[in-house]
Amino acid sequence: MKKGIHPENYRPVAFKDMSNDEVFISRSTINAKETIEIDGVTYPLVKLEITSSSHPFYTGKQKLVDTAGRVDKFMSRYAKRTQPKK
Repeated sequence: MKKGIHPENYRPVAFKDMSNDEVFISRSTINAKETIEIDGVTYPLVKLEITSSSHPFYTGKQKLVDTAGRVDKFMSRYAKRTQPKK
C-alpha cells in the first residue's frame, strides 16, 4: 500500500436508515452536521434513504417507497402503454 494517500481521521459514525429507522455504527471519515446519542455515547449522524436493511435485494421483500407522488406520476404517464390495444 502507498503511504500518505489514506485519510487518518477514521472515527465511529452512526448511520440511520430513514425508511425503517434502523441505526448502525461504522467507522468513517464522512462529515456530519447532526449527532445522535446511543448508550450514553454521542456519535456523528448520517441519514440514509436506503441501506442493506431495507433494500429489496437484501431483504427479499418488494417494497415500493413513494416520495412526493413520483410513483403515481409515473404510473399515470405510462399507464396507456400497459393497456391492451383495441
